[in-house]
Amino acid sequence: MSSLDSPARSAAPARLAFLHDERLRGIAFQVLVVVLVAGLFLYLGANVIDNLRRQGIATGFDFLRREASFAIGMALIPFSPADSYARALLVGFLNTLLVAALGILLATGLGFFIGIARLSRNWLVSQLALVYVEIMRNTPLLLQIFAWWDLLRIDAPQPRAAWQPLPHVYISNRGIYFPVPVYDPLYLWMLAAAGCGIAGAVLLRRWAARRQALTGRPLPAGWLAAFAIMLPPIAVFFAGGAPHLLDLPQVTRFDFTGGESVSFEFAALLLALGVYTAAFIGEIVRAGILAVRRGQVEAAEALGLRRFQALRFVVLPQAIRVIVPPLTSEYLNLTKNSSLAVAIGFPDLFSVGGTIANQTGQVLEVTAILVAVYLSLSLLTSLAMNLYNRRTALVER
Repeated sequence: MSSLDSPARSAAPARLAFLHDERLRGIAFQVLVVVLVAGLFLYLGANVIDNLRRQGIATGFDFLRREASFAIGMALIPFSPADSYARALLVGFLNTLLVAALGILLATGLGFFIGIARLSRNWLVSQLALVYVEIMRNTPLLLQIFAWWDLLRIDAPQPRAAWQPLPHVYISNRGIYFPVPVYDPLYLWMLAAAGCGIAGAVLLRRWAARRQALTGRPLPAGWLAAFAIMLPPIAVFFAGGAPHLLDLPQVTRFDFTGGESVSFEFAALLLALGVYTAAFIGEIVRAGILAVRRGQVEAAEALGLRRFQALRFVVLPQAIRVIVPPLTSEYLNLTKNSSLAVAIGFPDLFSVGGTIANQTGQVLEVTAILVAVYLSLSLLTSLAMNLYNRRTALVER
């Protein structure tokens, strides 16, 4: 009996050893979770395929080549209902990019101003900034979008009675119309010259920084960089004959012709996204400034720097290392929140994708495209901000 029982007795400690081995137990649980999640996705995928087959809905992305058969109110590239669904999605994507980029610029500038104002020694300024932050952060973004939309369009007159705040600039219930330059091939050369100026400005600032580190003598690098950027395109403009023809908007019986326009939907969405996100950025900036030790400010003041100079040259360069990580999250939120444009009829990517899904029935494919695009935008934004954060991070010895 003892010889037969010995294998069972030796297997029992092995099983107990497996249960008490934290590493093996962790691996087993992870494998179990992966199997369960994979099984869930396989079940859902099989169920979706079966439902599509029973309803006679074909899968695939061939529908992107078909004619869209609907118009888009705002398009940065030429578009007509005869174009394909793929081009319609491209138009929506460009509109989303435009709103997100301008919204980030507006929110960043306003947010830094609000954050600095919150720390102002002037009681009225600091309290006004506090009221702004509390109102904007504690009201829904969708409500703010509707508020801006109603505010902009509710009192606007008909085109024939349009307001004209500036020469050839009209505001009516159709939007804001303004003149734009007539295209000239010289403008491409001006753009190239501006690119060369930007590259020269970057090199100039680096040389000025090295020169100051070696000699202690600063240069007005900001002004020199501004001149380096502006002078080349201006020189090309005048050397090419200074073309200055403008496409002016003209009032017709029911609408405008010529010029360029900005719809109230675009303006309302941009203002709402920028003003809403600026409240959060303002608090991030305030926290970043407060994270800098008080001794740094006192040392700057002891050197004779004025308050603005101390903020610019001492406090903000150190605070930016604290500001950038949460600032990245706000940029991502702003980009994703732009999908609320569908509520006021602005044709962003999400709105155009919803129209296509309703017309074609290819809901899964359209959803997959939207997920891929928004995910790519978020990852690219995170990558850019992480690279900038790595540049500004302190290097420990």
